Amino acid sequence: MTDLLKALKPIKTKKDYKQALALLEKHFDAKPGTREGNLVFILSVLIEKYEEQRFPIEAPDPVEAIKFRMEQLQLTNKDIAEILGSKSRASEVLNRKRPLTVDMIRALHHALGVPAESLIGAS
Repeated sequence: MTDLLKALKPIKTKKDYKQALALLEKHFDAKPGTREGNLVFILSVLIEKYEEQRFPIEAPDPVEAIKFRMEQLQLTNKDIAEILGSKSRASEVLNRKRPLTVDMIRALHHALGVPAESLIGAS
């Protein structure tokens, strides 16, 4: 456990990151609420912060977000056409020939559960 206590410092380098991951793996089964469990939790927060800074996850492309959700729900272009109002409109959106409008974003968000943030900015 003393190795955990020594490891609680900002993670600034790739070496620090790898050491923190190894230590987290070593103590992963620590019981929550114990001193060791609390130290593991703090270490995981430090690792998460480093990962957010070094490996940011970009927002998905809006059309890719729609296609991904279609695949998850096993939907067809016809299903999207019903949501967007016409077959040609759905085809144009999915082929990136028509940008999403606010009304389309709302409809897709409500019908598919795709976060509106993922749909904003489609071209």
